[in-house]
Amino acid sequence: MTKTVENRPELGIGIYTIPDIAQILRLPYHKVNRWVKHYWDNELGKEFNSRYSWTDGKSIAISFHTLVELYTFYQFSNAGVSARKIVEAHLILSKKFNSPFPFATADVLNSISTDGNRVFLTINGKDIINLDVTLQFNLQFIKSFFKKIDFNGGSMAARLWPLGKENSVVVDPDHQFGQAIISGTNINPETIQELHDAGEPHYFIASLYNINERQIIDALEFCQKAA
Repeated sequence: MTKTVENRPELGIGIYTIPDIAQILRLPYHKVNRWVKHYWDNELGKEFNSRYSWTDGKSIAISFHTLVELYTFYQFSNAGVSARKIVEAHLILSKKFNSPFPFATADVLNSISTDGNRVFLTINGKDIINLDVTLQFNLQFIKSFFKKIDFNGGSMAARLWPLGKENSVVVDPDHQFGQAIISGTNINPETIQELHDAGEPHYFIASLYNINERQIIDALEFCQKAA
């Protein structure tokens, strides 16, 4: 597992600014900005005497693993779990798994269960964390998100399929600095959208980039949902 905080640009970890995160995860910009600065760079960063972000020119940027963690945080928060409880759970799990990214590991994401009023994180058959919620916790959101992630041999998140694996758009930190691309290529969906908006027919776009029409439709769907 990753044992050090990823807080500087490196090949293979991705580079995501606040607008990138908001677009990929479909989350409000102001929430993402506040969570990164207050929780990851401050509350959680203290545990490792480090920030989780870095400055890319004038923009704050984070790595792929922090991106995945933000979405898990959002699901807990959306169910009414207090930020304090989520931070405490993160700190406990960081120590248990010896990783600054416990919310981006298969072991943790697969251990989440709920009775509707409480959220449990169960490891080896034991409930190690119990989070009270103020709203009905929809476990299906977490489970559906889990299915959108590919994990590496160390059970860390390696790729994210924002619209699910039935759509060919993937976020892979090993390609194009982690920006969304059409799987098997280095083509950004926005490139396809621009040609489409310019009135170019799908057969021409497909021929130009050696992709099929299904991939074009997937790219356009990603851009439309991100708008």
